Amino acid sequence: MNPPDFDELAGKLRACRICRDAPFFGGALPHEPRPIIQGSASARLCIASQAPGTRAHVSGIPFSDRSGARLRDWLRLDEAAFYDASKVAIVPMGSCFPGQDSKGGDLGPRRECAQTWRQPLFEALPNLELVLLIGQYAQAWHLGDDFRDGLTQTVRRWRELLSNPQKPRILPLPHPSWRNNGWLKTNSWFEHELLPVLRENIRELF
Repeated sequence: MNPPDFDELAGKLRACRICRDAPFFGGALPHEPRPIIQGSASARLCIASQAPGTRAHVSGIPFSDRSGARLRDWLRLDEAAFYDASKVAIVPMGSCFPGQDSKGGDLGPRRECAQTWRQPLFEALPNLELVLLIGQYAQAWHLGDDFRDGLTQTVRRWRELLSNPQKPRILPLPHPSWRNNGWLKTNSWFEHELLPVLRENIRELF
């Protein structure tokens, strides 16, 4: 059976209004949805992220903020390569900005999005070789029962997870948000041990 057509699916996703008009979980999204997705059937790298932030919601461009700058530095990719949909798929757990909590932090991704779109989108990406699991939501979804000890311990297991004989390979990462500066300082092994291997894997794909 041929995989679904990514462009057709992405078009349907961009028109989706489930979280506002017919939410499965809790109240409706309080603002106009703006689903954001990037990719193509030829993409070899997938960034399985969390949800667009406020700047991405305004621009319509994923990771168009300081988190994106940090992520591109982690990957050693410039903007031209990062936004090349023929090579890089960006598939968030929730494709729309979910709003903010009372403290000004972003809410978690809307659950309707992953339930409705995630499986067919990944079926439409048959050439993926590496999936980066950005943050706890993506790690919990993709790892299932193997996400057993939270984000830090999951990222600590990166060698084990990356070496699993599966296609595509997976690599867990923390979110590149500047809110995680404390985590990065406490877990200095991430920069010294994981990032060089990540960058080597990215070079092989590009």
